[in-house]
Amino acid sequence: KPGLPGMGPSKWITNKNTQAPGRVYRTLDTPAKTYKQEDLFFKAWIPVIHKDNFALMLGPQYRTEQLEFRDTGENPLSLLNHWNLRSFGMDIRSYVKVDSAAFLIMNFNMNQSGNLYDQDGAVPINFTLSTVYLKKKSLNKEIGFGLIVNRSFNRLTPLPVFVFNYNFSQKSGIEISLPHKIAWRHNLSSTDLLYLKAEVLTRAYWINCPEGDEPYAFRRTEMDIGVAYNKQI
Repeated sequence: KPGLPGMGPSKWITNKNTQAPGRVYRTLDTPAKTYKQEDLFFKAWIPVIHKDNFALMLGPQYRTEQLEFRDTGENPLSLLNHWNLRSFGMDIRSYVKVDSAAFLIMNFNMNQSGNLYDQDGAVPINFTLSTVYLKKKSLNKEIGFGLIVNRSFNRLTPLPVFVFNYNFSQKSGIEISLPHKIAWRHNLSSTDLLYLKAEVLTRAYWINCPEGDEPYAFRRTEMDIGVAYNKQI
């Protein structure tokens, strides 16, 4: 199956809470302002088909997010404190074994994401489709190429995908999945993993305007750089 020795196993259930009090945003004609971001995210993978040459899984997910203005002076996004952001989605993931060392990995995501506060209209459905051809070059190296296409609130964005996983030794390796993540991994033990990583997070919400203006898409792209510790139980 895809992956190298020493890489972390798949997380079948994810329940994550984020508290970020010092995030910064800027509009075109105002200085940078700080805000607090808090979210709660849940996702569970449900295996549907699991064979030697084919696998299919479903991943329902839910996110609730709150943004709170934490700066002095005027808030350019005056309604930010009142947004009640929610996201409901489903991942459909599969892989096909092409030969003994090659796999075709596909993922389809659909979600509805919007502000539920004063939301009296329909929220559009967003779609993301990605396909990667992954080839094992050796026991400790695999390379993949593919394409990801996202349709978010009537905006279509295609991007190339590059995957490179390599073990320098039995204790360390690098995991690259562009344009999403770069991580250096150190295996403290067979069940304890330490990561130094940079990860890009992109979210979009449909915002309804209570003043009667046209609804619009609020998009946020951030890069998280930090250290993560994973413990396999």
